[in-house]
Order: sequence, then structure tokens, then C-alpha cells
Amino acid sequence: MSDFLAIEGLRAGYGEAVVLPGLSLRLAEGQVLALLGRNGTGKTTLINSIVGVTRRFGGTIAVGGRDITPLRPDQRARAGIGWVPQERNIFRSLTVEENMTAVAQPGHWTVAKVYEMFPRLEERRGNFGNQLSGGEQQMLAIGRALTLNPKVLLLDEPTEGLAPIIVDELLKALGTITRSGGICSIIVEQNAQKILNLADRAVILERGAIVHDADSRALKADPAALERHLGVAGKS
Repeated sequence: MSDFLAIEGLRAGYGEAVVLPGLSLRLAEGQVLALLGRNGTGKTTLINSIVGVTRRFGGTIAVGGRDITPLRPDQRARAGIGWVPQERNIFRSLTVEENMTAVAQPGHWTVAKVYEMFPRLEERRGNFGNQLSGGEQQMLAIGRALTLNPKVLLLDEPTEGLAPIIVDELLKALGTITRSGGICSIIVEQNAQKILNLADRAVILERGAIVHDADSRALKADPAALERHLGVAGKS
């Protein structure tokens, strides 16, 4: 499989602070990566660096063989980066449908396909972003990222603060998305056990460096590694 995402020697951070001291990572088409680590280890900084909203001190990022390192965030989005940030960043003064059509690019993921996956959004297609519940806003943030028809889908804490029933619905939808083909995904998630069931591969960061890179099933079955790196006990 060819690399959809290739990061080489990435040094990035904020202001004068270097958070990622030289990270390299490659993802293949269709691969789902669980990006794990304790708070403050650089997970969001890595996501933000791929998007292009941090300060880069060195290294390169390529998507589908194209070097996107010099591109602005909006240009990176058009080049294949789909982003669902922790803050969701939906357009609150636009309707559900307008949120998606405003950024849509041709491809597999149309507004109609997003509605098939999230019927609740279709029911609220005329509602403004600020009229949605937290779970609905997250569905819209994911749907909007998909209508860009990205090569790389980045999700930063997609289930944070949501009710368990909504979390289950979102994880089911993410399973559908990641099996649809043509993309690779990086999902940052605090609940390691839930995301390891969805991911193919797991990477753990400490101080901006990769300290564990393995098949997600292998990590799930390794309680010592889970305890050592994440402070959680392994479960079946």
C-alpha cells in the first residue's frame, strides 16, 4: 500500500516552544491510527501541525506524494486534509446544510451520504449551528470534514464530553467512514479501549516523541504497556 500521509523529521510547536522534536510517521491508504498518550504529550500539536496551524521549525509533510509543507491551512484542506478539532469550529450562523455545502468538494462523500450516516442531521438540515446539541454539532463537524472528500481525516477527541449513547453512535459511524476506502485516519481519543477496537494501529506519544507503535490489537492485549504509557488497565 502507498503512503497517504508521510511525516519526516517534524519539529513544530508554538512561539519559541518546540513540542514535537523530530517526529516521523507514515500512514497507508485505509489505515486507521489511534493516537494515544497522556495529556500534554503532543497529540493535538501533531494534529494541528498536519493542519498547518502550529509553528514549524523543520521537517516535511506529504499527502498522496505531494509536499504540503509550504501550504496554508486552507490550501492543505483542498489538498486532502480533513480536520475535526476539539472545538468543532462549525459555522454557528449557517444552517446544517450550509455548513457542509460551503466547503464541499467533489467525491464519494456528498451531503446526501452524510445524511444517510447521520439521519439526525437531515432532520435538522435547516437549523443553525448554534441550535444543535453537542452531539449534533460533533456529527456536523465530522460531516463537514467528509464533504471535503479528504485523503487524510484527523479527529481530535471526537467523543469528548458526549453522552455514552452518542459516543456509541459516533464510533459506529467512524467505523463506517474508515471502511469506506480512499482515506487514512488519525483519531486522538482518551478512551483507549474504545478506540483500539476501531483502529488498525496505535501510536503512543510522550514528550512529542513516539514511544510505542504497534498493531492496536497487540496494544489492547498488553496491559503492562497500557499501564506504563497511559495509566489505564487493560480490559477485554
